[in-house]
Amino acid sequence: MAIASKPFLNPNNLVNIISQVTLNCIIAAGQTVVILTGGIDLSVGSIIAMQAVLLAVFMVSFHLDPLLAVFLILVTGALVGLLNGVLVAKFKVQPMIATLGTMSIFRGLALTISQGQPISGLPPSFTWIGNATIPGPGIDVPLQIFIMLGVLLSIFYLLKFRKTGRYLYAIGGNEEVTRLSGVSVMKYKILAYVISGLASTVAAILMLAKLQTALPNAGVGYELQAIACTVIGGTSLQGGYGSIWGTFIGAILIGIINNGMNILGVSSFLQQVVVGSIILFAVLVESARRGALSGGVKSRKTTFLG
Repeated sequence: MAIASKPFLNPNNLVNIISQVTLNCIIAAGQTVVILTGGIDLSVGSIIAMQAVLLAVFMVSFHLDPLLAVFLILVTGALVGLLNGVLVAKFKVQPMIATLGTMSIFRGLALTISQGQPISGLPPSFTWIGNATIPGPGIDVPLQIFIMLGVLLSIFYLLKFRKTGRYLYAIGGNEEVTRLSGVSVMKYKILAYVISGLASTVAAILMLAKLQTALPNAGVGYELQAIACTVIGGTSLQGGYGSIWGTFIGAILIGIINNGMNILGVSSFLQQVVVGSIILFAVLVESARRGALSGGVKSRKTTFLG
């Protein structure tokens, strides 16, 4: 991209790329935790819409202090994730079916609460988050980027340095063995969906602050973008393998491709083709990698038995 377009490496453009992928990266971070357990969360886009509408109603209709409203919406996000987790872990509903159902429910609630209309008139004490910047060397960096890094670091710490992270990886690797090892699989699978719900809620807060209007149809297609960032970043859809920083790189890669093609004047329709092709390529590479690993294991077993 830098060779094809001189403006690409401009510091302002590079910061713009990171700023554009902030929301996708936060959502994808939560999605990564779920996928590590072998699940998937298709409701994240609808959660964003519902949470943004609820937050706007708290501040505009109920006149709640922004801090209290944000606290309540985070609690709601945890409860929404809890619902998904209970459906999957306790009632054994397939993750795709469970979250497909809640995706429709949450979208319907967003439309019902807002009566299908945008909600504006948010207090300035809240909307400043959307445009706030931190002065840097020669360039101002949006506050949202630092919030994104905070979310990534928090989840990275959980996965890397806490036993919770080891259990989440283990569940995705082999759920039955993990259960026989004495780990409460249901508890940690529910926790994964709670984290995803919280991550989507943080994204909803930032989106609302940026747009300054709650849109009940917001977040459409965000679940696909989040899955794309996760898969391109190297997380296995079968669970048990992946990392938060891989997801971050996946989000940045998609952002670079979209930004570069915009600079080069490539059609937005063709951009979808390119991103979709990259997703398929990433899945094929993952499939080939797993095939090679399983082949090696089979070969070693055969040698041992012989």
